[in-house]
Amino acid sequence: MIMATVSFPLLGFHHRPSDFSFPQSLNPRRPVPVQLKPLQRHSFICNSWFGAKPAEPSSADINSATTTVTVEAAVSPDSTVFVIRARNNMGLLQVITGVFKLLGLHIDKATVEFEGDFFINKFYITDSHGQKIEDQENLDRITKALLEAIDSGGGWGTQTSVGPSTRGIVVRRAGLRSKPKAERMFTLMDRFLSNDPVSLQKDILDHVEFTVARSRFSFDDFEAYQALAHSVRDRLIERWHDTQQYFKRKDPKRLYFLSLEFLMGRSLSNSVINLGIRDQCADALSHLGFEYEVLAEQLIWRIEGDAALGNGGLARLSACQMDSLATLDYPAWGYGLRYQYGLFRQVILDGFQHEQPDYWLNFGNPWEIERVHVSYPVKFYGTVEEETLNGKIFKVWVPGETVEAVAYDNPIPGYGTRNTINLRLWAAKPDGQYDMESYNTGDYINAVVNRQRAETISSVLYPDDRSYQYIDPCPTVELQEHVIKNSGKELRLKQHYFFVSASLQDIIRRFKDDHKNFEDFPEKVALQLNDTHPSLAVVEVMRVLVDEEHLGWDQAWNIVCKIFSFTTHTVLPEALEKIPVDLLGSLLPRHLQIIYDINFNFMEELKKRIGLDFSRLSQMSIVDEGAVKSIRMANLSIVCSHTVNGVSRMHLELLKTRVFKRRWIVVSNPSLCGLISKWLGTEAWISDMDLLLGLREFAADVDLHQEWKMVKKVNKMRLAEYIEAMSGVKVSLDAMFDVQIKRIHEYKRQLLNILSIIHRYDCIKHNMEKTQRRKVVPRVCIIGGKAAPGYEVAKNIIKLCHAVAEKINNDAEVGDLLKLRYYEHKSYENPWKMHIDAMKIFVPDYNVSVAELVIPGADLSQHISTAGHEASGTGSMKFLMNGCLLLATADGSTVEIIEEIRAENMFLFGAKVHEVPALREERTDRKAPLQFARVVRMVRDGYFGFKDYFKSLCDSIEGDGDFYLLGSDFVSYLEAQGAADKAFVDQEKWTQMSILSTAGSGRFSSDRTIKDYAETTWGIEPCKCPSE
Repeated sequence: MIMATVSFPLLGFHHRPSDFSFPQSLNPRRPVPVQLKPLQRHSFICNSWFGAKPAEPSSADINSATTTVTVEAAVSPDSTVFVIRARNNMGLLQVITGVFKLLGLHIDKATVEFEGDFFINKFYITDSHGQKIEDQENLDRITKALLEAIDSGGGWGTQTSVGPSTRGIVVRRAGLRSKPKAERMFTLMDRFLSNDPVSLQKDILDHVEFTVARSRFSFDDFEAYQALAHSVRDRLIERWHDTQQYFKRKDPKRLYFLSLEFLMGRSLSNSVINLGIRDQCADALSHLGFEYEVLAEQLIWRIEGDAALGNGGLARLSACQMDSLATLDYPAWGYGLRYQYGLFRQVILDGFQHEQPDYWLNFGNPWEIERVHVSYPVKFYGTVEEETLNGKIFKVWVPGETVEAVAYDNPIPGYGTRNTINLRLWAAKPDGQYDMESYNTGDYINAVVNRQRAETISSVLYPDDRSYQYIDPCPTVELQEHVIKNSGKELRLKQHYFFVSASLQDIIRRFKDDHKNFEDFPEKVALQLNDTHPSLAVVEVMRVLVDEEHLGWDQAWNIVCKIFSFTTHTVLPEALEKIPVDLLGSLLPRHLQIIYDINFNFMEELKKRIGLDFSRLSQMSIVDEGAVKSIRMANLSIVCSHTVNGVSRMHLELLKTRVFKRRWIVVSNPSLCGLISKWLGTEAWISDMDLLLGLREFAADVDLHQEWKMVKKVNKMRLAEYIEAMSGVKVSLDAMFDVQIKRIHEYKRQLLNILSIIHRYDCIKHNMEKTQRRKVVPRVCIIGGKAAPGYEVAKNIIKLCHAVAEKINNDAEVGDLLKLRYYEHKSYENPWKMHIDAMKIFVPDYNVSVAELVIPGADLSQHISTAGHEASGTGSMKFLMNGCLLLATADGSTVEIIEEIRAENMFLFGAKVHEVPALREERTDRKAPLQFARVVRMVRDGYFGFKDYFKSLCDSIEGDGDFYLLGSDFVSYLEAQGAADKAFVDQEKWTQMSILSTAGSGRFSSDRTIKDYAETTWGIEPCKCPSE
């Protein structure tokens, strides 16, 4: 036997002594002292292998394949000797020394003897105080830790995973390939990045020099923000890797959340709050000569604007749900599209809305990680052929065009947990093989055109889809406008399928990494369809299972019906998506065939249940046999889903709305957050919103009233100061801040609000003496939102809003009693610039960041849609939590809010849902109220200018044209406004109503929604990544 002996001293790992006793599970971040007791010699044996587990060894091989750890007491009088015999593997020595380091033990000396493929290593160990270790229990735990570390820490490999196609190969690190306890993998890691100010300063400076490539002795605010963002992202990625590895080890059932829209808000503020390092970051920056508030509140408006990945309530709901999934430790992934441009950047010129591209990626996105090695082919067009396999005929889709989907990952941290989940967004890139063929044949122009055509798929959020015929890209300038105009519908359908196909390839690839039988698919995968945009996922799963995995139709259908759940976000018939059959058949020929087969089977089943009631059959059919034969995507989703939910009770009885997340108070309103914690005596309410009910006990407390009013005043001051700093317009803090911030739409009735402002102005100017005017409650009316580019009525409403503001704000007779305020966007560099002489401010590009200023500063928020038309009205929840009172109709989520905070704490008006049909029948014969007729006449007669321009708008709300019942609800609306004025004068009553609004908002937390979904719909359980 050949034996070599190596003896060398090792540096001791010096740690500060700890007061904690030796833990049951190892803590990789904290040293532990070991107490002394009599020592006996003992030995442990562990079968250990590295990489994939080998076949069971024969009895002759057992001795040569074992790892042993022996403790010897008599070898050294000053230290405890651990003798380790193990197979020699690269990096194993570091694993062993790492265990001692993590336990806070000192290595005084070590010797290594090599014996064939094995080494025999002696470590001379003392505790953190330099004493010999003699306690038997502690020796057993150290020995066990060494054996488990050797068993789990020696083998690292690489796994190549190939998706359903031979292209789109995903190469990734597989981690340990043995069967260790997953918890130990995290326990035995090196120390996590430190979050103390000094460590953060060092990381910031490192990123300044090595990421931003600037001198650490000379860098500005922009570079400081970039370095801070990367330093925070490092900590997110650390948790993110741990979470994903833990999910892989545990192999739980996972939720995959499919949504074409996410409005996550600014990542810096949300991340530092969820990581719990806001104060440390502020301290670190201050010592480097920077102010956190400047970077997070001012510079960030120009640098990090909101990620333009969505628009409206659906996108905000998606963001809230992702936040809650991470916070509640559920194993989940989100999927969406990485749009290069947002919906559009709203610009107001002379009161008219104009649209400009939203270049939200101008300054890059430090929060995303491009995964160039994670890509999948997505097919379009082509033909469907048949092939025979094992005597069976299968369909084969031969595509006419292929593009690549490249992944961009965005870590989503949970609050109060190490769990950090993933939002994977897809960007479209040209097919590399086709691109190379074009270059090789000298067809450079076609190669460039194909690249542009591919990248267009993920370029724009919601392309204009008023026309659907697609025309190939043309290099001539004259045809560009025609091409854009006629390609909208097809581009939108391409977006939907591109997103669905890439996501499902990724999901199925992940499932096949560890599972071979698709019968297990429903036990490991839950797919949530967020509105109808991802509805093609149903058809795509059927196609993959039947055409590529060669499952029978019935078997595949049974799987599909177990994995999908669907949430619909609209009740408007015109908003329910339909796809023309001609378009779908051209772009996705195989999918149209499958939809026809699904619908045929569904109709046959319906006939058995309801008979030959062709009227009902026609309404429930997936295929709409109308003037333009179309596919009803909502019907498709409902037929194929095991659970269908709405987002409010009025919308659908199956689920109540709970949609806000922590950022709407912790991030945007820290003063109120601190006040609530003070009075409740705990911060636990941040993660358990039901605890907010405890505020009801103090609703009449005078001391709380004073503090509550001071917080509101600070928030109003913050909003007012920002307006003044950017515009020069000064607003009174004593005025009621009356806010309606929503997408501009007829059913949301911004026009009703404007007409009431005209009525208020008319009364002040023409019907009041000076003594009466002193009693008028001053108001600052803030209206904001975007109109869809092709929605002319909505654009007319925006113009009327500006025309009325121009008149009112320049009327010295009215003065500060009434101001109609807008935040008017003039340029990217200064998005709050406006016409000072007109005293106008228009809220442009209303998004999460603007909301974080407006919502905490609002006194009154209006949610005044025609009853029965608002699917959710999720914005009301955020205002409610911030102590804002609501003026609303009984529509959407307001119904549940009434139940929770009671009608006497709100200002309600208008027709109920059951009254709306009858009122619409009577509108032709019904005479409009005098107040309503007068204000409409003022607009029609040109009192605010633009007489001809507003004629069509006036026609739409008079007589038979008043579909959304502005005239019917006008008197009731004015009475509710009067009640709000009266309550505002009584500040004690107003403050109590405000406190009760916040107290009742906990019911609407997205955490509760996610828990309900997880238990009743998705069938998933928390999978908490160990923190130690």
